[in-house]
Amino acid sequence: MSDTEPAIELRGISKAFGPVQANKDISIKVMPGTIHGIIGENGAGKSTLMSILYGFYKADAGEIFIGGTKTQIPDSQAAIAAGIGMVFQHFKLVENFTVLENVVLGAEEGNLLRPSLAKARKLLKELEEEYELRVDPDARIDEIGVGRQQRVEILKALYRRADILILDEPTGVLTPTEADQLFRILSRLRDEGKTIIFITHKLREIMDITDTVSVMRRGEMTATVKTSETSPTELAELMVGRKVLLRVDKQPATPGDVVLDVENLSVINSQGVERLRGVSLNVRAGEILGIAGVAGNGQSELLEVLGGMREATGRITVNGEEIDLTGRHSDGQSRRERGIAHVPEDRQREGLIMEFHAWENTAFGYHHDPEFNSGLLMNNAAIKEDTARKMEKFDVRPPDPQLTAKNFSGGNQQKIVVAREIERSPDLLLVGQPTRGVDIGAIEFIHQQIVSLRDAGKAVLLVSVELDEILSLSDRVAVMFDGKIMGERLASETDEKELGLLMAGITEAPDKPVEEAVEEQLQARDARKAQIHG
Repeated sequence: MSDTEPAIELRGISKAFGPVQANKDISIKVMPGTIHGIIGENGAGKSTLMSILYGFYKADAGEIFIGGTKTQIPDSQAAIAAGIGMVFQHFKLVENFTVLENVVLGAEEGNLLRPSLAKARKLLKELEEEYELRVDPDARIDEIGVGRQQRVEILKALYRRADILILDEPTGVLTPTEADQLFRILSRLRDEGKTIIFITHKLREIMDITDTVSVMRRGEMTATVKTSETSPTELAELMVGRKVLLRVDKQPATPGDVVLDVENLSVINSQGVERLRGVSLNVRAGEILGIAGVAGNGQSELLEVLGGMREATGRITVNGEEIDLTGRHSDGQSRRERGIAHVPEDRQREGLIMEFHAWENTAFGYHHDPEFNSGLLMNNAAIKEDTARKMEKFDVRPPDPQLTAKNFSGGNQQKIVVAREIERSPDLLLVGQPTRGVDIGAIEFIHQQIVSLRDAGKAVLLVSVELDEILSLSDRVAVMFDGKIMGERLASETDEKELGLLMAGITEAPDKPVEEAVEEQLQARDARKAQIHG
């Protein structure tokens, strides 16, 4: 393959799932030795396109060329044979196998495993040194952190001699320091001649790491440009078809009295792991407290306790009155009666009943309110009228209260949940991952609504794995690591680097290279969990 021949060329790729056209006549060229970004809203068709390239789906129409040669890719084995490797957002690793065993799995030579492992160990050492992908080959997957697990996935692809790597949302589970390490690894791979397709929804990452970027919208390819010749604003407009404000427009907070006060909150899960370890924090009226951290470090459990979905020990007061943490008065209904509203992290599992109408979903949790009741029966007409009003205000599309929740896009489902909770004008809003899987246009709107609630003198506790979102929305930021609050900062006086260290459990400037300090902290956390499980 010459340098002028595309490493990958897709011509006229189309794919439909029933009436849904996921990909429409897509053509794209990816040049060798480059990092090519693919960006688009949730549901734009990015993952479907890559699944076709990796053999998970068969295209309804179109052709695939690898190195200038037309290639049939009916399954993932054919993709691997063509030199393509894929690192999925959710890793495909066997947790009780070692790193070495996972790398070899599916690529054994002959019937005897031992010679394959011996050969793999030697090759693994060479790959680690060449690409700075260092990881203990004898460590079990369930004993290492997600950053190193991701390295194992990359090593698996390289072990199978992949020249083309597809990475799907690779930084979603990484600290900023780990993401920087990944970017250095990808740059090294590119410099060694590998071709990388980088799928993400994060504009900053596209600008930082890619050479070329393709933008998808509603199953179509809208543009392919050199990254150096574009900007986040232009890419956002290409993604949604209109101008978008990428920053949160808000005035400085004017905090009032303490609304939420949490002292020494602890949770032990069914496996005996302490998921919250003495958490203490407070949120005042008229401010947004952001909880930052990599997913899985206790943020979900904190929201669940505060929202009445999980029991705990410790002490919580709202407006000076203590609330129950166990028993029948510790549920979500009791929380709502105390002025707490909750936008849960998973809208489909926890925020909506997908088979129910929009008007039914907007009343959940508040169906006992006098405005929705007429004696023994629900006042359905009043609920439908209220839903129509909320839909208009929150720009829910289509604005039809009779549609079932499953018939709305993810962003509009989120708007229904946000409207239901914010429109109650709660004293305290708990909001988890407010814009997960939501397009840029809807993100802008949801952010505005959260800020408006703050400006009305309400308290907001925000949990998000998106550090950009935490920094732009929050007035104060608390960082969680391994179930503990590692530190608290004013959003206006901190940055991603400082928060990234706290997210890795490092509270003071390390006396060694940052990467080494982060690695040690993550190993210590994983060892503690392994000891509890053992």
